[in-house]
Amino acid sequence: MTDNNKGLRHWLRNMGWGAIVLLFAAGVVFWGGFNWALEATNSEKFCISCHEMQVNVFKEYQSTVHYQNRTGVRATCPDCHVPKEWGPKMIRKVQASRELYGKVMGTIDTPEKFAAERPRLAANEWRRMKANNSQECRNCHNFEFFDYSVQGRRSNQAHQSGLAEGKTCIDCHKGIAHSLPPVDQSIGADKGGVAPEVFHPMVPKAE
Repeated sequence: MTDNNKGLRHWLRNMGWGAIVLLFAAGVVFWGGFNWALEATNSEKFCISCHEMQVNVFKEYQSTVHYQNRTGVRATCPDCHVPKEWGPKMIRKVQASRELYGKVMGTIDTPEKFAAERPRLAANEWRRMKANNSQECRNCHNFEFFDYSVQGRRSNQAHQSGLAEGKTCIDCHKGIAHSLPPVDQSIGADKGGVAPEVFHPMVPKAE
């Protein structure tokens, strides 16, 4: 028997089973508390506890089909903005810590500030969803399970062509739950709006 094994047995004998059980229970309590706090911050109630969210994007969301519909199935804030898998969820939580800094600094604490920052914030979220293949959308919607026979002709054609071209949900559905930032469609000098190509980026043609 190696010295390491002897040392471990000696340590366990000195600790006693009571101490081991106590440490195990403490670990369970810690892990349970951690997950409770994680899920508490992963709820719609928590999301709209911030004034900035409640008076801006939440009001928009309430007028969409994701909030109220004929089937009664709702997609809440974390359903669309927080991954369900544990690893990606932790990464997203760390990234979201930057939002706490914005909250403290009052980055978007007025409708005017929010409107000014909206194009940048929206572009960041579109880029994130594009990078993960719109995974949050696909938690509920999946090309493989579409019944094209009951879709309208326009949706039917768009979904099938999108699937064939390798597009992801956010490529076409940027305004599905929130109002889009203003798009500058006038001719002449740049007025600070979001250009149309931001909403509909060109897809490189296969050679």
